Amino acid sequence: MFPKTTIARSTGITFLAGALLLTGCAGGPLSTREKGAGVGALGGAAAGGIVGAAVGHPGAGAAIGGALGLGAGALVGDQLQGHEITNYQQQQQINRNQYETERNRQEIQRLQRQRGEY
Repeated sequence: MFPKTTIARSTGITFLAGALLLTGCAGGPLSTREKGAGVGALGGAAAGGIVGAAVGHPGAGAAIGGALGLGAGALVGDQLQGHEITNYQQQQQINRNQYETERNRQEIQRLQRQRGEY
């Protein structure tokens, strides 16, 4: 169906994209935005390579698909990361409110005990 050179080229491009992604991971944990961009780029490159192979240009298809997938994945990852940050900030505020409520409760109990002593 597809010539061996086309399959080998597509496999090579996919392997190279994966190697670049893994090499970029060496600096520490990936953010949600980076994970989304990586998944989008790999998915786009794979889909683009398949579509490109069907029309005789798997390399160009993989490159175009990878670029489009990278952009779309980064946008989705950015939205998810924004939600994560908002959730974290809300949880921090809840924790501060709980701490303040407990401190006020203890102060009320202390004042009630003090009032009972007089």
